[in-house]
Amino acid sequence: MTYHFTKTLDCGFDEAVARATKALADQGFGVLTTIDVSATMKAKLGADMKPYVILGACNPQFAYRALQAENKIGTMLPCNVVVQDIGGGQTEVSAVNPLESMSAVKNPDLLPIATEVTSRLQTVVSSL
Repeated sequence: MTYHFTKTLDCGFDEAVARATKALADQGFGVLTTIDVSATMKAKLGADMKPYVILGACNPQFAYRALQAENKIGTMLPCNVVVQDIGGGQTEVSAVNPLESMSAVKNPDLLPIATEVTSRLQTVVSSL
């Protein structure tokens, strides 16, 4: 299994961000943070790169359950979803695979939570 789920879309960057945000909402996730990586690299390093954002997605019910099971799991929250312009009128959307990331935490109580969140994020990406 890989650490991310990815889909290439035949649309512009802004449309892909909007579609990803809606698909996340349809699965009960809100976007807590939007990190404009390309703007940050330009401001901090003077480096130019294609549009690239990280959406910090959170489903409060699952986050709460995970925090109750493992109080330091917040180091792995929220679930990151990357939207990046890959050129040629295409945009790529990638979501973290929680089963892979949370496997590092040896807590069996997290397994059902990570399994459900993984399923929902797979649905998000496949629905785009």
